[in-house]
Amino acid sequence: MQRRRGRLVKTAGVVAGCVLVLTGGGAAWAYWHLDHNIRGVDIDSTLGDDRPPKPATPEPSATAPPAGALNILVLGSDSRSGSENSALGGGHSEGARSDTAMVVHLDADRSAATVVSIPRDTLVERPACPTSSGGSTQAAYDVMFNSAYSLGGPVCAVKTVEKLTGVRMDHYLEIDFSGFASVVDALGGVDLTTSEDIDDDLSHLQLDAGYHHLDGKQALAFARTRHGVGDGSDLGRIKLQQQLVKALVEKVSGSDLLTDPARLYKVADALTGSLTTDTGLDSLGELQSLAGSLKGLSADEVKTVMMPVLPAPSDPNRVVADEPEAGKLWASLR
Repeated sequence: MQRRRGRLVKTAGVVAGCVLVLTGGGAAWAYWHLDHNIRGVDIDSTLGDDRPPKPATPEPSATAPPAGALNILVLGSDSRSGSENSALGGGHSEGARSDTAMVVHLDADRSAATVVSIPRDTLVERPACPTSSGGSTQAAYDVMFNSAYSLGGPVCAVKTVEKLTGVRMDHYLEIDFSGFASVVDALGGVDLTTSEDIDDDLSHLQLDAGYHHLDGKQALAFARTRHGVGDGSDLGRIKLQQQLVKALVEKVSGSDLLTDPARLYKVADALTGSLTTDTGLDSLGELQSLAGSLKGLSADEVKTVMMPVLPAPSDPNRVVADEPEAGKLWASLR
């Protein structure tokens, strides 16, 4: 799985640079369109200086310039704003929460990466978060992790993760319901094999054990499924999400997108059209620069883990960080 994830990192760079395979005036329009697809949120100026320190930048060497370690908060949002998202999740934009949360740590020389999943049912301290009106929300204790996004959007999600981990988030990436489904559809669907039946009335997914070809809507339901399979927990959902990521990487690595510019553009359009980033990544050029820095990353040096957790004393249906193991993990990423 680590090798496949390494190919995913490199494929992301290919997608980000897809306009290079387009020619003539169409290339300029395509670049402009993809660039303007991306939505940016000014997180740095909103949060100010009351944050964990930035990692130290290494000294330059003859073989590699100093890049500095990076920590990127990646969220899969169940935002219900817009007709497409509403059809896939229902509800209103005020009900949006972070369905999936991962901290992606890139080593300073980009020779290794660590991807840490944070269960959304984790009980955390949610710090006071700045609001768009200039005020601030109140701090709260023993609340679900994904409530931070619901209450204060990307800024509060980043602040809560930094409070939980003690690690500064250098960048933020978010993909929404319809965007994820559109990317899967643009790839032509995804193939996977389930080891048990899935019957989840909430995600509206019914699958018999065995091989399946899923379209975008079905893949999204698979990523969100937690009831009707396994123990019904969020930890079980994370395992399904990891299986889906593995299947998507196999799909992408097995598709020669560079030989099909029209399809490549369709994938890139779906991806950039569903992204919300911090202002440090909200242009195609900045995304290309990040992807380019990862070209030397070895697939064997991409590690995927979940934050150590254990059942919460106050609620067996929730979890809390398992200390000191969780603290040691986050300390290794600073």
